[in-house]
Amino acid sequence: MRMAFGIGATLMLMASPVAAQPAGDRDNVLSAQERAQGWRLLFNGRDLAGWRSFDGSAPARTWTVRDGTLALTKADGQMSGTDLVTADMFGAFELTLDWKVERGGNSGILYLARRLPEAPLLYQTGLEMQVLDDEGHSDGKIPTHRAGSLYDMTVPPAGVSRPAGSWNHARLLVERGRIRQWLNGTLTADVSYGDDAWRKRVAASKFAKMPRFGTFQSGVIGLQDHGEPVAFRNIKLRRIGTSATGAAK
Repeated sequence: MRMAFGIGATLMLMASPVAAQPAGDRDNVLSAQERAQGWRLLFNGRDLAGWRSFDGSAPARTWTVRDGTLALTKADGQMSGTDLVTADMFGAFELTLDWKVERGGNSGILYLARRLPEAPLLYQTGLEMQVLDDEGHSDGKIPTHRAGSLYDMTVPPAGVSRPAGSWNHARLLVERGRIRQWLNGTLTADVSYGDDAWRKRVAASKFAKMPRFGTFQSGVIGLQDHGEPVAFRNIKLRRIGTSATGAAK
């Protein structure tokens, strides 16, 4: 079950308090208004405090911090294949961040993910907002794989992502029973979560054979190591309501 989303009045609801392209000395900082609204930085711009590999070990050395940017880079000519996740779990939340990829780049922002013996890989449980160079990667030819999509489940409007090497601004609003995603201010996904409609959507996707996919109300937030360089900054989150959260296990 797939849906395409256009520009409409819905896009004006709950406008993010974070500017679309923060830059320079405004990177990785919170305004007084954001602090009052309950926002927190998940990335401090200096180091990987609060992050770990999905298997619980320290972050792989291919994840680096330089000039206020969290980036996946090559080490000894190879990528690590190790996804980076938050040490904490989050349930209902709003998340904003900036990302950019090189030509042909592919990555993802995953959430509501948990590592289980039967599901040791991040994508086996966590939902993904696609991060992609639509023009330079083959996945850009698949509507449900374009940048901004709820990967393999929704079709974002065409032309929403910016060219390779440019910063894009992502926003996720994860509420109990509903998930929304925006890319560069445009709504790219709006789906129910946890109900029969959600289960039908999963059954029609590549995740149909992953029984724990999209079944949790809280989990870690992850940055995908897809084997290609990607960079992030201004990773900010605010919790919504009284959703259960805590240290990831």
